[in-house]
Amino acid sequence: MDVGLSEPYTPKAPTTGTDDYRCFLLDPGVKQDKFVTGIDVVPDRPEIVHHVILFRVPSDGVKAAMTHDAATPGQGWTCFGGSGLGGGSLDNAPWIGAWAPGGGERVLAGDLGIPLEAGSRIVMQVHYNLLAGDGADESKARLRLAAGTKKLEALETILIPGPVELPCRAGVEEPLCDRKAALADVRARFGNITGQTADFLNFMCQGTGPSPRQSCTRMITEKATIRAVAGHMHLLGRKITIEFNPGRADARTVLDVPIWDFDNQGSRPVDKPIKMVPGDELRVTCEHDQALRDVLPAFEGQPERYVLWGEGTTDEMCLGIVLVTRP
Repeated sequence: MDVGLSEPYTPKAPTTGTDDYRCFLLDPGVKQDKFVTGIDVVPDRPEIVHHVILFRVPSDGVKAAMTHDAATPGQGWTCFGGSGLGGGSLDNAPWIGAWAPGGGERVLAGDLGIPLEAGSRIVMQVHYNLLAGDGADESKARLRLAAGTKKLEALETILIPGPVELPCRAGVEEPLCDRKAALADVRARFGNITGQTADFLNFMCQGTGPSPRQSCTRMITEKATIRAVAGHMHLLGRKITIEFNPGRADARTVLDVPIWDFDNQGSRPVDKPIKMVPGDELRVTCEHDQALRDVLPAFEGQPERYVLWGEGTTDEMCLGIVLVTRP
């Protein structure tokens, strides 16, 4: 099944920034319960599409989603920070799948499927990076489907966001090297929800203050089995890891990307599924480097700044993505 934009959309930054996050409500026309068993996001304009996330909208949430969509002129709505519809949690994000540069078609293992119930809708969030150009876009996603009666294990997504607190380099003095000024700029470009994220992640993750290296540890509250993992950072990323039970006898590194490549962000199946129980921990660790702004064209003409979690391509993120099944 193909789902995508009903007509071309021309992205435009809704604020002073150079990024447009737009959400589109799509009707897959599912009359019976299905499983999604494969996802292939096809960006029409890959030079400006930074990422695509597909969110599930259950049948009981469709009316509210349609009302939200109708309240915004034009196709879709601005959605920095998520789908804009609420629902889900970090321990069970309502993701069907995601695409980032370097991603291709992802076909699930034969025993796995992502539930898509009858009468549901899909929100396709597209992040457009306008530093790389402009013009109309008609991105779409191709979904492989199986009958909902098939004996498949439901695949869910656990998100582990970590703080980003990357100070300016020694000797650099620019107005946005001040954290308060940088945070105010993030709020101005992306709104209060994103603006609150930096402080929230410091609190939740017991942040250690300004440093190129940041971590966050989440405790598992339900039994689950890890089947695949991925990481997400932006252009200043250097390396990212996801660890299971760090410091314990059964510790394992489930994702290790020693040289981050923004153009290769596909998910990776684990060699052997890892069973987790309440009390186990997952830790994401990210390293970022201001020196990369000296060599990357996206930063040309941009003054150095204190870098925080932000939605733009030249802002940063630290995100562990863990795909699991549950008993």
